[in-house]
Amino acid sequence: MALNKLRQLDQNSAGITLPKDDLRIEGLLDENGSVDDEYHFHVRHIGDGEWTLELVEELD
Repeated sequence: MALNKLRQLDQNSAGITLPKDDLRIEGLLDENGSVDDEYHFHVRHIGDGEWTLELVEELD
């Protein structure tokens, strides 16, 4: 199991990195290993340290 560090991004938010191998499997990286588009995710707090992350296909 990979562990990812929580990082301070600015005064109002924090972030966690996602492994490039997983992003590549999902088709979110180009042939150079860079993010090839603008993606949005919905993050849900399930409870007691558990979160889900869902790729949003279309923004309304």
